[in-house]
Amino acid sequence: MRPFLSLSLAIPALLCAPQAFAQNASDDGEHGQIVVIGEGLEQAPSAAAYAVSEIERERIVSSPSGRIEDVLAGVAGFQQFRRSDSRSSNPSAQGVTLRALGGNATSRALVLLDGVPMADPFFGYIPLSAIAPERLANIRVIRGGGSGPFGAGALAGTIELESADAATLGPLSASLLGNDRGESEASATISRQMGAGFGVLSARWDRGQGFFTTPRDERVPATARAAFDAWSVGLRAVAPLSDLVELQVRGLAFRDERTLRFEGADSTSEGQDASLRIVSRGDWQVDALAYVQARNFSNVVISSTRFVPVLDQRNTPSTGLGGKIELRPPVGGGHTLRLGADYRHAEGELQEEAYSAFTTRLTERRRAGGTNANFGIFVEDDWRSGALTLTGGVRADRTRIADGFYRALNPAGAVVSEIVAADRSDWTLSWRAGGAYEPSASMRLRAAAYTGLRLPTLNELYRPFVVFPVVTEANSDLRNERLEGFELGADFEPSENLRLSVTAFDNRVKNAIANVTIAPNLRQRQNLPAIKAQGLEASLAARFGQFRLDGSVAYTDAEIDGARASAELDGNRPPQTPRWAGSATLGWAPAKGWDLAFTLRHTGAQYEDDLETDRLAPATTIDLFARIPLRKRLSLVFRGENLTGETVITRNAGGSLDLGTPRTLWAGLRYGI
Repeated sequence: MRPFLSLSLAIPALLCAPQAFAQNASDDGEHGQIVVIGEGLEQAPSAAAYAVSEIERERIVSSPSGRIEDVLAGVAGFQQFRRSDSRSSNPSAQGVTLRALGGNATSRALVLLDGVPMADPFFGYIPLSAIAPERLANIRVIRGGGSGPFGAGALAGTIELESADAATLGPLSASLLGNDRGESEASATISRQMGAGFGVLSARWDRGQGFFTTPRDERVPATARAAFDAWSVGLRAVAPLSDLVELQVRGLAFRDERTLRFEGADSTSEGQDASLRIVSRGDWQVDALAYVQARNFSNVVISSTRFVPVLDQRNTPSTGLGGKIELRPPVGGGHTLRLGADYRHAEGELQEEAYSAFTTRLTERRRAGGTNANFGIFVEDDWRSGALTLTGGVRADRTRIADGFYRALNPAGAVVSEIVAADRSDWTLSWRAGGAYEPSASMRLRAAAYTGLRLPTLNELYRPFVVFPVVTEANSDLRNERLEGFELGADFEPSENLRLSVTAFDNRVKNAIANVTIAPNLRQRQNLPAIKAQGLEASLAARFGQFRLDGSVAYTDAEIDGARASAELDGNRPPQTPRWAGSATLGWAPAKGWDLAFTLRHTGAQYEDDLETDRLAPATTIDLFARIPLRKRLSLVFRGENLTGETVITRNAGGSLDLGTPRTLWAGLRYGI
């Protein structure tokens, strides 16, 4: 925790710095105007060779649920570990991935907010409730293994979230909505221009009694609604250091409390993040970033037969810190050369107590934790010559897994079980290469191949858990996951009102980490020989008069290559992996400020487990978003989730089910959003 404490003490001084820098910039402005962008360096030409999806602010702030995962669900191939959203799932299950490469709760996609990795240092999940859509300006999703900054986390691809600047947000923006269950969603943002720079302060608070995730015929007196109470506060300041260099400072604090299935089954996740970024747009372009994160998680497990606490995971403190530096020297000749280094460090410790369901007495005290670190160096070159773009990159990663342990003590303090894992480290080489050719102004053909890397998380290595009646054991011997893949695609844009993109891909994750069934009601995290996924992705964006249509569809034929590990698994579909998934939004804007949109979303059948015994039925939902301007920047907003009341099964453990969001109607006011 010391790195976070040191940086947090420096934050007040840093937040005072932009005004001073802005004053200097104002002086420079007498000789030339300074433009502060508040973003990283311009997207590299290499993106032309890969499957890239962009989500603009208009779509980001018009989600029927108001949740970031709902916004991302419109991207072909995006997938959460479960179908639940961030109000009704356990936070530790909020892993995200692309191209059906999931199967456990850890993120296989790299999620960046203003360049900072957002994954929890211990668990690897994404704190989705802390990422408020109204704070964002743009989202860019790049599929395929990454070899640039923080590429060791981009096994399935990268999701880049960019915060909105003061000009986009306006001096004040706010919203207040309530739904038919008496739940509320409130947010506010204040921004200020400070000379040539700006500052933004934002807050959001979501709370409600929730809905019953348990089917009616399975409820008991102890059954509880999925209550939630979450808040987050963000602070961001950007100021010029010179006419070509700017400083970006960002802080985020959040806390999320939830209850799942039974009274007393409460979980809490919280965090405090801070980052500094310096971006230079001179001849030698530079993007330098440093960040620190302090996170914690707690969770109480209630017996599903006696309805008393059986596990109190009371404390899971973790710290993440890291940084990167990326250089783009002026090499000329149509080349964009990127070279640099990055570092990520994660440490954490589980602290929990287990209790007897019959006597409620303490049976064990458990501790588990360790340290993971990754240092990477990378180089990538893009060459543009007329209609042709070629790109290639390579990175070398030194990974280190150290200080790992698991220890269980009885009430008297005697050791019941103990594992002290050996420290280990390794160097791994990853690469990617691709090309794009534009035979006309409206057509782009592209091809790419790549490899990728992901370290097992501290959670996967050392923390066992129980979702009654299934026990899942940790595995301190897990190896790094490795991706090999290629793709072919075409982008067609005959006009600014029509865009079509199609991509065929073939990906293979070696040493894929999954929860493998080894006995009845007993699983263990293991490295499978591989998960193979081949498929097609397509997206469409069309504008015709007052109407718009945005859609995406993904077909994925994924299977487990488990012959060398378990013939029983060989050829099975990975858990939580549908073959078909898609969404389509039809919108109508009859006048300025007006917006009416219906979203149709379908998720195909999938399995809860690796043996394909617990099936999750397909689900199709219809959602609504409507905005009606009242005066100036004030609007009336209506939202509808699951308008047809579709039964969405999110978990199936031997017939014990959890359900997703029922029909929910929202109404409220927005100002400036």
